[in-house]
Amino acid sequence: MSDTPARPSAPPRRARRLALLLGGIALLAGGYWGLRGERVEGAVVERGELRQAVVASGRVRTPQRVEVAGQITGRVTRVAVREGDAVAVGQVLLQLDDAEWQAGVAQARATLTQAESRLQQIGEAGLPLAEQSLRQAEANARQAERQFQRVGELVSKGFYSPAQLDDAQRARDVAASQLQAARIQAENNRPQGSEARVARSNVEQARAALAVAEARLAYATLRAPVAGRVLTRSVEPGDTAQPGKALLTLAPNGDTELTAQIDEKNFGLLALGQNARVSADAYPGEHFPATLSYIAPSIDAQRGSVEIRLAVAQPPAYLRHEMTVSIDIETARRPDALSIPCDSVREAGGPPWAMAVRDGRTVRQPVRLGLRGAGRCEVLAGLNEGEAVLPASAALGEGRRVAAVNRK
Repeated sequence: MSDTPARPSAPPRRARRLALLLGGIALLAGGYWGLRGERVEGAVVERGELRQAVVASGRVRTPQRVEVAGQITGRVTRVAVREGDAVAVGQVLLQLDDAEWQAGVAQARATLTQAESRLQQIGEAGLPLAEQSLRQAEANARQAERQFQRVGELVSKGFYSPAQLDDAQRARDVAASQLQAARIQAENNRPQGSEARVARSNVEQARAALAVAEARLAYATLRAPVAGRVLTRSVEPGDTAQPGKALLTLAPNGDTELTAQIDEKNFGLLALGQNARVSADAYPGEHFPATLSYIAPSIDAQRGSVEIRLAVAQPPAYLRHEMTVSIDIETARRPDALSIPCDSVREAGGPPWAMAVRDGRTVRQPVRLGLRGAGRCEVLAGLNEGEAVLPASAALGEGRRVAAVNRK
């Protein structure tokens, strides 16, 4: 019996054929992609609305602050407000111990009453009495003059001695002196006389002293000079207030402002009157409008920034002083602009350019740019709508065959 060699099984031959087939497909695919070029992600030049904005973080500020301080030294007996309270003009904020000042007012009022009584007494009693005394002195002087003349006649006829004439003359001189004194007294008690002027001066002085005492008493009660909101409170009942030491700080009602520092590279984009969209960091879902109202005339050299302020015509109720806000200032808008992603623009070492894909090959294309916003740059010249550009991160030189795939 002879030995017959074993025939190879069918499965191994089929495996070799499958391997050859797959290899052929791979060669064909490689040739196909070699013809089409390397697959790379690119972006399409698009036309649409483009908005340019400057974004910054800022804070809420009030245009001014009012510091409430005492003008006298005193112990604080009551503080009527807390931080954050809204206050009206004239509202009581703080009370000092006023017992001493109350006593001073009472004393000044008593002095004024005494001075007014003296002035009234001059008008009602002093002047009538002085005029009555004047009339009596005038009568006495006339009587003394007649007596002197009669005695003189009798002395000349020898009926009276010269000594009696001397007595009559003396009586006449005394009566004349009394008349002069009565006239002065009456004149002094008249409305324009010295007695009345002194009395009126005393009244005015007493009134001034009362006004000073009442002013000092008023200093013991600190009231809101303006309508606004209490920002800080640095006093408690029992503290001793000193003149000039700030006890409360108020933010007056009025226009609310936002302040921010903008990088100086954006200085040329800013203009007064530009609109902004603002949100408070504490309320990120809420937005309110603001208007650029101030641009500092100089640059902060230390920070390389410029200060701006924005007016808020209708601040929301939740806004608080020094609250952090995010500010989005619209500096320009194009309703129909050609644009590409800004990361497709290459600007290092010269004018900007982009790597475009034309006829399946990369082309270095200089571009002229306009607005920049929301990650896209406006193309004013150099590219056409629908063309593809590669990102700057793509390390491909000019003239490479590529197949651009639009990235999402």
